[in-house]
Amino acid sequence: MPAEVLLPLAACVGLMALLYSSVGHGGGSGYLAVMSLFGLAPAFMRPTALLLNILVAGLGSWQFARAGHFRPRLFFPFALAAVPAAFLGGAIQLPLPVFQILVGAALLWAALRLALQAAPREELRPPGWPAALATGAAIGLLSGLIGIGGGVFLTPVLLLQGWAVPRTAGAVSAVFILVNSMAALAGHVLHAGAFPLPALGLVAAAGLGGGLGSFLGSRLLSPAALRRLLALVLLVAGGKMLLQGVGAGF
Repeated sequence: MPAEVLLPLAACVGLMALLYSSVGHGGGSGYLAVMSLFGLAPAFMRPTALLLNILVAGLGSWQFARAGHFRPRLFFPFALAAVPAAFLGGAIQLPLPVFQILVGAALLWAALRLALQAAPREELRPPGWPAALATGAAIGLLSGLIGIGGGVFLTPVLLLQGWAVPRTAGAVSAVFILVNSMAALAGHVLHAGAFPLPALGLVAAAGLGGGLGSFLGSRLLSPAALRRLLALVLLVAGGKMLLQGVGAGF
């Protein structure tokens, strides 16, 4: 990858990692957003986003768990169904227009949820196993198909359903993204036999951004302004990807 492309791309990846990790996310939709803006091929985008997700979500899981926000009993029902579904989704290779439309729709959904986050409910209640399993399976399959960890879907569900407070939702989402991304990447590698390794600069940028963001988010920062900025980036990239997919499909 030429330096004139790698350097700005790495800077954008690092920024996405910082912003996403501050709210317990791995950044998969953000990495897809910036890679689509740079015009990279979908064959490179999905495995790269999953690998960076694993790195950043691993850092976030550690930081949020150290801060005492992780709740295993809330996490396991979602992950139990999500992991095999993500593995299945990762093994499926979609036609380019379908991939673009799904990614674009996912990015626009993420932008909407980040921009219009509702206040958490005052009274929390644990989810029932059927609801948690169904939610986990749906998020896992979609995540594996397009190359994200699923945190942009799980976190809003946890908050809107009154299943978790924001920091707990961030902690559960971080671990969920970690295991989901690992399963999806394994499914992709099993099907493809290999995947293009991302440049070291992208890995370093994601690691630095993810480490700093997860530390700040688990202890210090209010994520409201960060969510609005992310929403703007995702809105632009999601609209671009969706239009490309619709144009290619018709």
